Amino acid sequence: MKATVKPIATLGAIVLMGAATTALAQDERSGEEVYSNNCTACHDSGAAGAPKIGDAESWGDRLDKGKETLYENSISGIRAMPPKGTCADCSEQEVKNAVDYMLSETL
Repeated sequence: MKATVKPIATLGAIVLMGAATTALAQDERSGEEVYSNNCTACHDSGAAGAPKIGDAESWGDRLDKGKETLYENSISGIRAMPPKGTCADCSEQEVKNAVDYMLSETL
């Protein structure tokens, strides 16, 4: 039996994949959308010690550690908050968008 070698992808397919990747990046969820769909249960009420949106005092100690720490804790999880909160399918950037949205509505 003779082996046949086939190309994995054609140039056109590579370009198409690049276009698809660009399209996905454009469909990134906003911070408000991520917050509204995933974060409100805890960050509206302060459940399980979550800092409440709009309550600058509850964010104070967290902000003192810096925004990058807020991002990392939001992505990796901290105390009662699981990684990415309740948005397991969020990208790291979408989680950061949600943090930025909460801060913009708080400070």
